[in-house]
This record gives sequence, structure tokens and C-alpha cells, in this order.
Amino acid sequence: MPYDVLLFDLDDTLFDFAETEKHALGNTFNTFGLPNGLEAYRDTYRAISSVIWDDLEQGRITIEELKVERFRRLFAHHELQLDAAHFGELYIENLGYESHLIDGVEEMISKLSEYRLAILTNGFTLAQHARIAGSPLRNTFEAIIASEETGYKKPQPEIFEYTFQKLGITDPSRVLMIGDSLTSDIQGGINAGIDTCWFNPNRRENHTGIQPTYEIHSWAEFSLERNTVMNN
Repeated sequence: MPYDVLLFDLDDTLFDFAETEKHALGNTFNTFGLPNGLEAYRDTYRAISSVIWDDLEQGRITIEELKVERFRRLFAHHELQLDAAHFGELYIENLGYESHLIDGVEEMISKLSEYRLAILTNGFTLAQHARIAGSPLRNTFEAIIASEETGYKKPQPEIFEYTFQKLGITDPSRVLMIGDSLTSDIQGGINAGIDTCWFNPNRRENHTGIQPTYEIHSWAEFSLERNTVMNN
């Protein structure tokens, strides 16, 4: 089936989130007088954040609660007397300054001029807009849709319905969702009744029942020949 619209996830799909997090978290700890905070607390933070983001996907927590809760848990674990709400707001602001593209993204995007491109992310609206604006991908996307603005998140079908309405999409069969997360991007696309492409650069084994339409391992593999995803 030919595609007209390509929906891209952002973090760990187009942008390297590990680099983004490292710089933003380190800068936030510096502001709070903890120049060694990144080294001392990053491992704990990442473990807590992984659980929190899973809670978000499963509907056990809201995006607004996530902003604060991950740092509240981190500071409680390490007995740090810091304001989790203030820290969380500054961290999101610092995220907006970080734009680290994954290898091959810019070249891949440059070949898609005939398609409508949009971002569909579970991230924070201001940070995601700022990161794209500060990158070579500025002015590339027709829309940047973040879960914070919609009240829904991937894999909920409602965020896709919101996206279809915003983009004026009437034929979902002509839409392809592309992302790195099986449980968020791929399951979300399946829930919305659209084809999916799993970006899997680390060649993780899929032990879930979630089956993407396509799978690629680098952006060099991604091409749309005769409007069908081909992995060479």
C-alpha cells in the first residue's frame, strides 16, 4: 500500500536521547550545586525513569505527574533535599537545548521530500519543539504532536485519532508509523490500524507479541521503493 504520511517518533528514533539526557541532567545538577550529580545519580535516575515512563504508557500516571515523580523518587532514594518540581521544570527546559541526531537521519530525511512528515512523541511539548528547532530538521515537519498537548499518549489510539484529525488524514492505510519502541510506537500504530516500521539499531530480539510491518537496523536501510519500506 502506498504511503503519503510518515509519522516519526523522536527520541531514540531520530534523536539520540542518551546524549540529550546526559547533557540536560548534568546541567540541571550543576545549577542545583551538584557538579558531580550526573555521575553519582544517573544510574538510579535511569532505572526510576524507565519505570515511570512504563507507568505513563500503561496509564498509571499522567505526563504532569511524571515531571515531578521521577525526581521525587530519586531524591528520596538518595536523601537529597532538593525541590523535585523545580528540578523537573529546569530539566525539561535544559532538554530543549539538546539536539543530537542519530547517524544517518539527516540524509534519510532529505530523501523524503515527496511525503508528508510529522512527529508523534510522548515527550514534552516545549522541549520537543525547541530541540527540533535547534537541529538541522527545523522546518522539516508539518506538525510536531506531543502527548502533553493531546492528553493522550502512545500506544493509546486517541493520540493517533488526534493526529489524523490535525493532519486531515481520512485514509489511515496511507500512514506509516516509525519508531524504536515496540510497546509505544509499534503497538500504538497497530492500535490505530496503520502500518509500522520498527527502528531497531541494537538488533534487540522481539520477545513480545507485537509484530511490526517492517523492521530496520539503521537509517541507511530505510528507503521507500514503490512506496513500500525496503530494508536492504
